[in-house]
Amino acid sequence: MIFPYDKAYQPQNREGVVLVGGCFDVLHYGHVTFFKEAKALGKYLIVALESDEDIVSSKDRRVFHSQCQRAEILESLEMVDEVILLPTMTTYEAYLGLVERVKPSFIAYTEGDSQASNKERQAQKMGAKVVVFPFEKGFSTTDLLERYRQN
Repeated sequence: MIFPYDKAYQPQNREGVVLVGGCFDVLHYGHVTFFKEAKALGKYLIVALESDEDIVSSKDRRVFHSQCQRAEILESLEMVDEVILLPTMTTYEAYLGLVERVKPSFIAYTEGDSQASNKERQAQKMGAKVVVFPFEKGFSTTDLLERYRQN
């Protein structure tokens, strides 16, 4: 299921809800591995999907797939239960609002996540567990794009 930010899932029971977030613009093996591992933590995997504008500003590059296209790709993965379309978000409080609405049992991310400290604070505030997965070496979007450019 795909939901806009203001209609995000509001579970009656937060047990087993896993929240992950990111751009996921060029879906690759590292992403799929991360989603499988995150889903194994609980029963319901929610992906908070960054806006196109946030990709342009944070990654300093254009998007390959629009947010709606990325959401459809993610929704097609059997381990992903829900995708939330995030608007452009510039404050810690905006993200915290999403976390408060979703009420996850777990917040998962990969090593090197630029928002790690914010995710840690949000999890602590909500009483959620933080799980940090190792980064799948050689499978970052940046690595893949660089290899593509070299060929």
